[in-house]
Amino acid sequence: MQGYISLHRKLMENPIWADPNYLKLWIYCLFEATHKEREQLVGNQMVKLERGQFITGRYSLSEDMNRGVKPKQKLDKLTWWRHLNNLEKFGMLNIKSTNKYSIVTIVNYDVYQSNQHKTEQDNEHQMNNKRTSDEHHLNTNNNVNNGNNKKNSPKQVYDETSIYYQLAEYFLDKIRNNNPEHKTPNMQTWSDDIRKMMELDKRSEKQIKYLMDWVQKDDFEMSNVLSPSKLRKRFDQLVIKVKKEKGTVQQPTERKKSREQLEQEKLWKEMQERLNA
Repeated sequence: MQGYISLHRKLMENPIWADPNYLKLWIYCLFEATHKEREQLVGNQMVKLERGQFITGRYSLSEDMNRGVKPKQKLDKLTWWRHLNNLEKFGMLNIKSTNKYSIVTIVNYDVYQSNQHKTEQDNEHQMNNKRTSDEHHLNTNNNVNNGNNKKNSPKQVYDETSIYYQLAEYFLDKIRNNNPEHKTPNMQTWSDDIRKMMELDKRSEKQIKYLMDWVQKDDFEMSNVLSPSKLRKRFDQLVIKVKKEKGTVQQPTERKKSREQLEQEKLWKEMQERLNA
């Protein structure tokens, strides 16, 4: 790898400065982004990259980020991918995923890496992640609305590295723990139902995982809730059922609660508040 990148001092004012993993990941993205238009061969497909873009995936990202790192300090591939998705939420980059790879685009790459002198106003705009994030989400919503208005528009394809696909795989694993012969479902449909739960119903990842775990431990529900669609449809009913069950369970008074118990109680409280809202 040759050449250099530019880093502005205002990066020290960015929240990622306080987290070495996020900071390392951001610098890695700047390193990987191409400084000019080019084509890259991915499998048997030639992919055109614009300035400020690069191709990555869950496995290649974790391999690069963990290279040379001590075993105890390494992060798993899912954690690194979530960090990358969080940079997108911060408005610092955009991710466009297919079922084979993801294209990452650095937001305002020319502002970061331009060789020309920048005004102070440009620099402020460069590091103003809140405004950039708001604009990014607005554009995303507009794109979604425009897509809904177009007939015969292609369905969204979820990459296996997306959080929606990961939760779909998680639920399938839980189901197969009870029934190893459970047939493989349409993972794209499952991923889309999970996306709807998170984006439309405003369910958090922890809440969804909690119910996925619970239904596959309940003697009755383990044979009834066998898809994210059913989980979404009965989400509030299941929360009420969990609430009733929790009300009949006496918490131990003589021993200190474990960290896992405290986290479960906190998660349950959040679910209950959302249900009562």
